[in-house]
Amino acid sequence: MHSLKKTLIAAMALAASAAPLMAQQQGNPGAHFLENWDLDANGEATLSELQTKRGDVFLTFDSNEDGFIDADEYVYFDEARANDMKANAGGHGGRADRASQGMTLQNNDTDQDGKVSRDEFLGGAVAWMSMLDRDTDGVVTTADFGR
Repeated sequence: MHSLKKTLIAAMALAASAAPLMAQQQGNPGAHFLENWDLDANGEATLSELQTKRGDVFLTFDSNEDGFIDADEYVYFDEARANDMKANAGGHGGRADRASQGMTLQNNDTDQDGKVSRDEFLGGAVAWMSMLDRDTDGVVTTADFGR
């Protein structure tokens, strides 16, 4: 239960830390995505950055530390993502649904066993990058979120 509490606190902190940026990101589709995924803050999220951040996200939501995000843990993950989207709606733009879809249990459970291993989750970054990188230049920028 201690691990679940740690996960909930981390999820709430993630959502709360992004809230002050909402006004700044209004009208700038993809700004919030880059705030979270562009680890070197150069305006571009690379595949390597997506994989690194997905590893961090995986550790946050694998609350029982068994190497999987199962359906029960995904409930908290989905809730944290929904709260983040709600708090930062102005910074996402038209492709926000695709960004969110790339994190779902259904999208990442490649062996269809009802849970997502770390390998599945990290491996999902490749398809997710393809889904997000609209101009196929190998990086995700705010231009990829344009309306």
